[in-house]
This record gives sequence, structure tokens and C-alpha cells, in this order.
Amino acid sequence: MKQAKKIETVAMVGAGAMGGAYASMFFSSPGFSVFFVARDQRYQRLVDKHFEVNGKAYAVPVLRPEEIKKPVDLIVVALKHHHLAGALADIKRMVGDETIILSVMNGLESEQIIGDACGKEKVPYAIAVGIDAVHQQGCYTYARPGRIIFGNGLSSVDEGRFTRLREALERAAIPYEVPDDMMRVMWWKFMINVGVNQASAVLHAPYGVFQTSTDARDLMLMLMQEVIELAHQLAVDLTAKDLDEWLSVLDTLSPEGKTSMLQDIEAGRKTEVEIFAGKVVSLGRQYRIPTPVNETLLHILKVIEKRS
Repeated sequence: MKQAKKIETVAMVGAGAMGGAYASMFFSSPGFSVFFVARDQRYQRLVDKHFEVNGKAYAVPVLRPEEIKKPVDLIVVALKHHHLAGALADIKRMVGDETIILSVMNGLESEQIIGDACGKEKVPYAIAVGIDAVHQQGCYTYARPGRIIFGNGLSSVDEGRFTRLREALERAAIPYEVPDDMMRVMWWKFMINVGVNQASAVLHAPYGVFQTSTDARDLMLMLMQEVIELAHQLAVDLTAKDLDEWLSVLDTLSPEGKTSMLQDIEAGRKTEVEIFAGKVVSLGRQYRIPTPVNETLLHILKVIEKRS
């Protein structure tokens, strides 16, 4: 039987905090050819940028999509949700029969969107948890690499792809986990984002505030509780124990670390409130479950966005 080809080429689609951190991990590990993929103004910004992670410079190439002549082994998608539609054609042109597409995007929908365009069998469901990456003023930092959790969600990825992905993550020293119930994990991460991402954005608070302030934690947990109530309607096994598990993770994060939504607010960028509070409110109306805390933050964050 033919032995599966190891992952060698890694295309990074998205150069925010998460994309920059993972690019450095793959780039500094043996056997990988890593590059960012971008076009137009984003391409020029990356070419002009001095790419530095945790104080160390990395000479990661930047390629336009049309410069990539062969299918890529692994495509890591680390975009904001509102940028995904515009990148789908570029992602699709890098895909071959054996390509794996790993989305570390927020929300519940990116895998389905990418799978519809590129093939569901190429897209394991995945989340990144515990990584406290920050991108400010052109510099990237992270204190903890966290872990990538991946598995079959609403798609069916063959075991060969999982084996190749596990081997690549091990070689890049990126911790990972393959759970029994990936959709439960997806909702767990969604619950976290709805809570800490949004609360941090309205409070302008790094992780340290949630580690020390009861009021900040209470706001975060109220947002998350509404997700748990919705999950029950969809037969997703989230409970109050999952809140405790998140609090254990939260206490390990760098106090100076910032959520992606807080970084967006501080930089005057559009946030992902539509796929967090917006999704919760939409599902609440569908299932006739009140979601007053998320509805309140949806209005607040939209006002903040317009004033930025």
C-alpha cells in the first residue's frame, strides 16, 4: 500500500494574531515550507512588514495566489469571518486531491462554507483553544501555544488525512486533541467566544481582568449561559461543568493577553459580533428562547464599531 505523503507545504491564509503565531511554529520546525497567501493591499502590507514573533524575526515568504503552481498539502485558514467569502476562490485554487484545510476561525460555520467550496472530505472541524496570541503594531506575541482540537463534525474526513495532520502538528510541536464528540467541542468554543470575546471588547479588558474581577466574570458567564440554553435545543451536550472547565483554562492565560475582538476594537476594525451575539440572538428567536444579555451586547458592540 502506498504510504501517505507527509505534509510539507503549508499555506497560511490570514496573518492576524493566530495566523502569525502558527506560521512561526511551522516555520521553525523541520520539513515544512511555509508561506503566507495574500493579494492586493494585504499582500503589499505583508511584504513590507518585518515579521517578528515573541521578539524573533521569521523570514516567512508572502505569495500571491497565482504564484502557487502546485496543490498545497495543508492550508491553515485564520481569517475573520467577514473576510472568508472573498478568500474562497484563492483557497480553492491551492487545493489538490490530498490537501487538508484546517480552519482555526471563530464561529460555527467556516468548515461548512469552505467544505462546500473545496470538498467536505478535506476539511476537518477544528478549534484553537488556550492560545493567547496578540498582534499589535506589527509585532506578534504569545505566551502559550494552546492546542488545536480537531475531528469529524458534520463532514466525514478519512483517517489518512487525520494521520497526516497529527504527524504534522507533532512535528511543529503544536499540541492537539482528537475528541469523541467534535460538535460538542465546537459549541464549547462558540460558548467561550460569545462570553469572553464580547465581554472583553465592551470592557476593554485583557484576560487578567477576568482572572481577578468577579463582575467581569459574571458578565462573561451570563453570555455563555445563554449559549448553553440554546445548545440543549440542538441536542448538544453543554452543561455548567463546561463553564468550570473554561474558567480553569482562563486562569492559565497570560493576564496581558487579549481576545481577538478586543484587539479589533482597539485597532478600529470590524468585529465578529454577527457570528457571536448575532448568531445567539438569531437562534434564540428561532427556538423562542430569550437571549437578553447577548442582544444587549449586540447593540453595544455595533455602536462601538461605528464610532471606531
